[in-house]
Amino acid sequence: MISFETFVMEDGMAIYLQILQYIKRGIIAGTIVDGDELPSRRMLSALLGVNPNTVHKAYRMLEEEGLIASHSGAKSCMVLTAETIETVRAELLEGDAVNIVTAMKQMGLSKAEALQLLERYWD
Repeated sequence: MISFETFVMEDGMAIYLQILQYIKRGIIAGTIVDGDELPSRRMLSALLGVNPNTVHKAYRMLEEEGLIASHSGAKSCMVLTAETIETVRAELLEGDAVNIVTAMKQMGLSKAEALQLLERYWD
């Protein structure tokens, strides 16, 4: 079963989105794999101390993205293929890149300075 022991809630982002991010980052890290079971909605809401509807919304979005399969009366399981993993990876990288570029622009870095900074930390 997927563990949420390292999940930490942050201010400024909806909790259901944080659950999505946690699961997607676990997929990319390889700690969440095809066939892994998710905690029941009730169990996860109790564990995180959030409204069950919050967990339900996160699970529903994961279903819509084709990352989990849920069956009535049964646990939800991860459904991952090489294609879905690559889609998740691209989505997360795109979001992270936008955040980094936005922060660099807000700090007044030129494109050349930003690239220089990235090069310094690349290796």
